Amino acid sequence: MAAKEQNTHSKSIWAKTELASAVLFLACLCQMAFAQGDADLAAPGEAPAPTASVGTSTLFQNVRIFDGRNAAVSPLSNVLVKGNIIERISSEPIPVGPGVTVIAGNGRTLMPGLIDAHWHAVMASVPQPVLMTADPNYLQFLAARQATATLMRGFTTVRDLGGPVFGLKRAIDEGVIVGPRIYPSGAFISQTSGHGDFRFSFEVPRLPGKSLSYTEAVGIAAIADSPDEVRLRAREQLRAGASQIKVMAGGGVASPYNPIESTQYTEPEIRAAVEAAENWGTYVTVHAYTPRAIQQAIAAGVKCIDHGQLIDEPTARLMAEKGIWWSLQPFLDDEDAPPLANPVSQKKALEVFAGTENAYKLAKKYRIKTAFGTDILFDARLTTRQGAILAKLVRWYSPAEVLKMATADDGELMALTGFINPYPGKLGVVEQGALADLLLVDGNPIENIKLIADPDKNFLVIMKDGTIYKNTLPR
Repeated sequence: MAAKEQNTHSKSIWAKTELASAVLFLACLCQMAFAQGDADLAAPGEAPAPTASVGTSTLFQNVRIFDGRNAAVSPLSNVLVKGNIIERISSEPIPVGPGVTVIAGNGRTLMPGLIDAHWHAVMASVPQPVLMTADPNYLQFLAARQATATLMRGFTTVRDLGGPVFGLKRAIDEGVIVGPRIYPSGAFISQTSGHGDFRFSFEVPRLPGKSLSYTEAVGIAAIADSPDEVRLRAREQLRAGASQIKVMAGGGVASPYNPIESTQYTEPEIRAAVEAAENWGTYVTVHAYTPRAIQQAIAAGVKCIDHGQLIDEPTARLMAEKGIWWSLQPFLDDEDAPPLANPVSQKKALEVFAGTENAYKLAKKYRIKTAFGTDILFDARLTTRQGAILAKLVRWYSPAEVLKMATADDGELMALTGFINPYPGKLGVVEQGALADLLLVDGNPIENIKLIADPDKNFLVIMKDGTIYKNTLPR
């Protein structure tokens, strides 16, 4: 071998060895990072956030239980939580063992933690101009603060339907910050000019090789046109940790480039997302208001429709026949209407508000599996109304039906995530073997649903995953 060739060969071997060493070094760093605990992340001298530990137990004594399913509370009962699981429920006294924390219920109501099936942890409380222009790190700090407030309102679980929440979810799960369980969708998938296309005018048209727009780069939206692109973007969200996929299948209120009546994507494009999700054991939910958009999504295999206020009776009947979930929000022209400066958005919002009454009537008439969610966006004041928005459902349902929707029913929807469920176990119920997400309410919310509208006053104990995050009972 010539000297020049031998030198080139040696350099090639050296480069490969260096690359292998670098990969091994990075792998070791990743293992170290994944093993890092809360104590390593906490500031010196700062107490870590409360975290559940195996072997800790809490006993709720003399409580009346709303179990998430039945229309009445139980006789006085006792509930033992061990670790993060409800271990025992009994009308007879449960012995107090060593190390057991005792909560004296004194006849108050113990119920499951609330679930919001349509939440946006990063976008709920931040004005839209700030969301579109601020440093992403700043937005995450705001989201962390809002996550704690969400849990303190009694919402122990949220299904996040769009936004960069994977880091926030991890921080909550590891006990770095306090917040609810998050079922993340990651970036919502939208066609060009669809409800998720919030690009600035100078970002369109996108040329080959051009960088992603701001909203795509930070993980709010993923613009995709064609089945192959939709499949790619869906798989990217699943790779990042999405528990379900969110696709924009029709026009929206806040988006400026599409009429509310528009049908978005084609059936093959939506089916590409469905196939990607089903291969991961999970499902697709779609944003859609109109009959045509809803029908196309169902034909493509989606399992859940979010919104749907402009639905007609044949489409409602189809949803019932196919067993489709309906994540419906009580959008009304009242004090909880979102702030919309754009006249076009205001007009579209009024169309949606006008359809809400009919939508709930059809959901009830056809016994469609209905979930509760708020879909609060861009308004910190509205986030404080999360429980009040739930209580508003007594316009169409009994208090017991309202509470069931936001607990056991929403918990059933969360379980559609199959084998990638980030929190396997029963949610939204008070029963033996269920995950210990519990609220102790000062009163009976079945008799007075307005109790859930004032969580600061009426939720005396808030437990998530067996850990008590709030306890204002006299000691």
